[in-house]
Amino acid sequence: MTAVSLIRAPELSDAAQYAYAATAPAGARLIFLAGACPLNPDGTTAAVGDYAGQAAACIDTLRGALAAAGAGLTDVISTRVLVASSSQADLVSAWNVVRDAFGAHDVPSTLMGVTVLGYDDQLVEIEAVAAVVD
Repeated sequence: MTAVSLIRAPELSDAAQYAYAATAPAGARLIFLAGACPLNPDGTTAAVGDYAGQAAACIDTLRGALAAAGAGLTDVISTRVLVASSSQADLVSAWNVVRDAFGAHDVPSTLMGVTVLGYDDQLVEIEAVAAVVD
């Protein structure tokens, strides 16, 4: 059972594809994850030139980091998805992969177009915060 409670805001736009807020109970352990990058085990960038492919690789990285901290995707309380593009279509391509990975656990999220990310050929990065009750 997850410690995260997603909060709906019916008076706000229903166009959002995520909850507007989330809470964790008192005593929850917060996990602040580094940005999940689309890196292969050898350190090279995965899915070069492919926004959706890099988003999927970032989700895999995120899952691994969460597991190492004793958590999973349903323990995530918020995300920030960074996409190196000024094209809304590129942002949506990455977002669709992230949204699908989280399924019904549609955490509060921010989707941002940025100028550049840290690794060669990197197009997507996902930041997250999770909460668990041990």
